[in-house]
Amino acid sequence: MSSASSTPPWNVHRLSHADGSVFLVTGGNAGIGYFVAEQLSATGATVVLGSRNPAKAEDATASIRARVAGARVRAVRLGLADLSSLRSVVESLGVECLDAVVHNAGVALDDPPRRETRDGHELMFGTNHLGHFALTWWLMPLLSAAPAARVVTVGSFAAKSERLDLDDLQSRKGYQPKRTYGRSKLAQMHFGIELDRRLRAAGSTVASVVVHPGGALDSLTPSAITAAASRSTEAVSHLARARGPLRSARPPVRPPGTAITSCGRRGAGAAS
Repeated sequence: MSSASSTPPWNVHRLSHADGSVFLVTGGNAGIGYFVAEQLSATGATVVLGSRNPAKAEDATASIRARVAGARVRAVRLGLADLSSLRSVVESLGVECLDAVVHNAGVALDDPPRRETRDGHELMFGTNHLGHFALTWWLMPLLSAAPAARVVTVGSFAAKSERLDLDDLQSRKGYQPKRTYGRSKLAQMHFGIELDRRLRAAGSTVASVVVHPGGALDSLTPSAITAAASRSTEAVSHLARARGPLRSARPPVRPPGTAITSCGRRGAGAAS
């Protein structure tokens, strides 16, 4: 659409058709990512689930096919903690262009000790931020080949009270898992907004948006909380919070530096 005025009202229950489009959802096998993938599948688009666990990815694709008639859904093995593997993952997509990538996957550790990726990065920072950063680099030719592609970064409440320590991005000093997770998400959100600024400056047709899904029970929720919730409540929570990423994958025109929440649009500073 050429303007927001010509765009029909967005409705999570009636997403516009996207036949011929291709979407990649990292961590699409569970939680918010699963419901994003399921609902995007209902638009007629091809949806690729990026997952580091082939068995869970297979279960997720089977579930989507059972719930969405004619769903075009498949999975690729995606280990964001292994930066050297990401180029081959992108090549394995086997597509000429990509209409959107939803950066949803993440690692959250509840307790010490500090862990590292095979590249020597702190696990949460290396996976949640650096993994998506590198994946975006390899995906950019495919995104640029689409008419108006989107890079959608899923933020977190955990970033609200954190500040990046540029002298200790790897959290080697006084390691605290919750603080490190919050900083990894904050780094992701800074990246998403800065990427959009640079894309605009370069005159690119690709846009980058940061979304805030709100609170949801998922595989990253501390076990004590998850155990107290029923499966039906969990499903409703996921479905409601998937709206932010869904809205961002195919949104109307948005102002620079904007983050989209599950309730609407807010300034970037308010969406941490």
